[in-house]
Amino acid sequence: MKTRIALRIVLTFLTCCVAGAQTDSPISVNWPSNDNPTLKITFAKFQKSGIVNGQGIYVVDVTAQNVSEQNMPRSVFTVFIADKGGVRIGRARLQLAEIAPYRTEKAQLQFSAAGDPAAISLLAGKTIPLRVISIPAGANFKVDGTDEGGTPKMVDFTIGSHTLEFSKEGYATGSTPLDVGTDELPGGSVSFELGGLSKDTVELRDGTTILGDVISMSLTEVVLRVEGKDQKLDRNQVKKVMLVERVIEQPKDQSHPGAAHK
Repeated sequence: MKTRIALRIVLTFLTCCVAGAQTDSPISVNWPSNDNPTLKITFAKFQKSGIVNGQGIYVVDVTAQNVSEQNMPRSVFTVFIADKGGVRIGRARLQLAEIAPYRTEKAQLQFSAAGDPAAISLLAGKTIPLRVISIPAGANFKVDGTDEGGTPKMVDFTIGSHTLEFSKEGYATGSTPLDVGTDELPGGSVSFELGGLSKDTVELRDGTTILGDVISMSLTEVVLRVEGKDQKLDRNQVKKVMLVERVIEQPKDQSHPGAAHK
């Protein structure tokens, strides 16, 4: 597996707006300030969807309204979540599309929190899109746990450390860290090469490709296990079979300690 990262970025940050409320009430934040706002961002009621590793998983609907006469370009905010005591208990990434003057844009935010969320603060910055590429193309990927779709794709990155995760059917999943610095020049791309095939490949004469585990082959049929179910294919249908290397564990010696070996 190989990772190639080339980054050229200039980012300027503005910080920050803070608002608080009970978890059952909407939270509104004026950005960049209450005195001269450009955006009014409203976070609806926090909806708890589950618990993972002792932390609550929350989903919240977001409405961003451009309250100025100027066009608001697409932007990315780091959202910090705090409890009633002001202790930071979680963070998330909010990405907004371009918003025309006096128009609104809707989004959804998901985050984990080690407590009850009651207040929100924003860290925003001018961002530049980076092109995320995978080899082969067409891999699904996440940035800091958030689904971004398939490669290749332009993604807005904020300054700091990120984690990119890649997956594609038939290939081993993988991830790579990404550090975005403030001293980079504009432009850049992120390229990630996925690992080798994790499944056997059977190519049929009609052009169909099936991924699975080849159980057996004979002069008349090929038995392929796909998602736990065995499929029997007529050998006349099969054009090519590509097998991946398997690592087979050697059986442990079952003899009693001290027994003689020939």
